Amino acid sequence: MEDEGAEIDEKQSLISDMKGFVESMYIIKVPSYGNSFFYSLGFLLLVIFAVLALTGIIMVFMGPYWWDFSPYGVFVRSVHMWAAQAFLLILALHLLTVFSTSAYRQKKLIWIIGSVMFLLVVLQAAFGLGIRGDFISQWNDLSAADLWNGSGLGYWVNPINFGALYGWHIAIVPILLVVLMGTHYLMVKKKGISKPYRGDIPYTMVYADHRKMYIRGIATVALILAFAFIFRAPYVSPVTIQNVSTVYPSIMATTLLSEFNYSSGTATYLDTIDPYANNTRQVYVTVPYEKYLGLHPGSVNEEAAFLSQNSALQQSSIASAFAYFSDNGTINVTDNASNPLIPMVSSLVLLGRSGLYDSAINTEQGSYLDTTYQLRFLSDTGLMDTYATKYGLQYQQWGIVKGTSGWWPPGVWLAAPYNFLEMTLINNDPNQDRDGVILSVMAFMLFILFPFIPFANKIPDKLGMYKLFWNRFTIPEYRKTKEGRKEQ
Repeated sequence: MEDEGAEIDEKQSLISDMKGFVESMYIIKVPSYGNSFFYSLGFLLLVIFAVLALTGIIMVFMGPYWWDFSPYGVFVRSVHMWAAQAFLLILALHLLTVFSTSAYRQKKLIWIIGSVMFLLVVLQAAFGLGIRGDFISQWNDLSAADLWNGSGLGYWVNPINFGALYGWHIAIVPILLVVLMGTHYLMVKKKGISKPYRGDIPYTMVYADHRKMYIRGIATVALILAFAFIFRAPYVSPVTIQNVSTVYPSIMATTLLSEFNYSSGTATYLDTIDPYANNTRQVYVTVPYEKYLGLHPGSVNEEAAFLSQNSALQQSSIASAFAYFSDNGTINVTDNASNPLIPMVSSLVLLGRSGLYDSAINTEQGSYLDTTYQLRFLSDTGLMDTYATKYGLQYQQWGIVKGTSGWWPPGVWLAAPYNFLEMTLINNDPNQDRDGVILSVMAFMLFILFPFIPFANKIPDKLGMYKLFWNRFTIPEYRKTKEGRKEQ
C-alpha cells in the first residue's frame, strides 16, 4: 500500500511539475484588449500546429496507401489539410493585426521572425500538397519544379523527388518553424503584448484570461474536425506510365521517339538552370530496352540495328516512325528491317503496359521515391496538361496551389497575388518562372523590411487601420470614454 501511495504521489508530483512549467510560460498581464479574439491568434496557431504535428506523425507511420484509401486515413488526411488551411488563415489574420496596429514599430525583430515564419508556412503547405500521392500532387509538383528551377534553386529543392520532398516537409521546415515559433513567443513573453503607440487609445493592464484562450483553442479544433468530417480532402487518381501505355499507346510511342531524338520537353528544357541534363535517349529508351531484351532472350536488338544505319537513313527511320505512330499504327514487335525503331518502341510500350518500364527507370534513379524521370516523361506526353484542364487545374490560372475544381479549392486564396502576376504580367513569357520568382522575392523583401521603410511604415496609421482591432468592442476603457464624452 505504501508503494502504491508513493507511486500516486510521484505521478501527482509529475503532473504538478508539468502544470507549473506550462503556467510559467503564461503571459500574466496584458492590455485590456489583449483578451480579445485577435490577440489570442498566436495561441490558436500553437494549438493548430500541435494538430498538424499529431496527424502528420500518424500519416508518416501509416503510409500513403492508408491516408489515400482507408476511411480512417482519409479522415486524418482531411484533418491535416483543414488544419493547414486554418493555420494559414489565422497566421494571415495575426500578421494583419500586427500590421494594422503598427506593432512592428516597437518590435521590428519580432516582425521579421514572423514574416520568415509566414514564408516557411506557405512552402510547407506546398510541400505537403506535393506528397499527397494523387494527380493533384503530380501537377503541383511539376509546376513547383518549374518555379524552383526558375529561381536557380532546383538542384537543392526538387519537388518531383518525393524522397527529398518528404525530408523538407517532415523534418527540415518543421524544425525551423519550431525554433522560430519558440523564439518568437519568448520574445513576446519578455516584452509583453504591444501597447498602443497612439496617445488617444485608452487601456489598462489586466490579467490574461487563459480560460477564454483555452475555450477558443477547443472550439478551433472542433471546427477543424467538423470541416474534415463534412468536406473530405480531395483525391484524383494519379497518371501513370502504365496507364498511358495502355490507353494512349500512340502517345506513349511518339513520346519515346521524342526522348530518343532529343526533341522532348525534358531534352530541350531551358530555364535559369539546367536541372534535366540527363541523356533522355539513355534514360527513357536504351536502359529500359536493355531490360526488355533481358526478359525476352533471342529478341533482335533493334536499337543496335538502328545505330548501324548511316545518318541519312537514321533520320528517315525517325521521321517514318513518328508518322507511323502518330497515325495510330499498331504496336508491333515483329522484326522490321526497313525501320527498326517501330519494333523497338513497340517493345517499350508493351514494357510500359506490364508496369516494368517504371521500375526500369526507377533503377536508374536509385530510389523509388525519386519520381523525377517518371513525372518528366509524363509531362513530355502532354497528357498532364489535358488532365489538368479536365480537373480545372490550368497552370496559368492556379499556379502551384489549387487543390481541386469546385467551390472549395483549398489554398487558392493565398496565392491570389502570384496568380494575378502569372495571368497578366508574366504569362506567355518564356522566362515567366524566373520573372515570377524575382517579383515574388522583391515583394517578400518589401514585406519583411516594411518596418524600416520611411513614410511607408506609417501608412496603416494614416489609413486608420488600427480601428479594426482597437475599438469599443475590444477595449472596455474606450467604450467608457465614449460614453463619458456623450454624457458631458
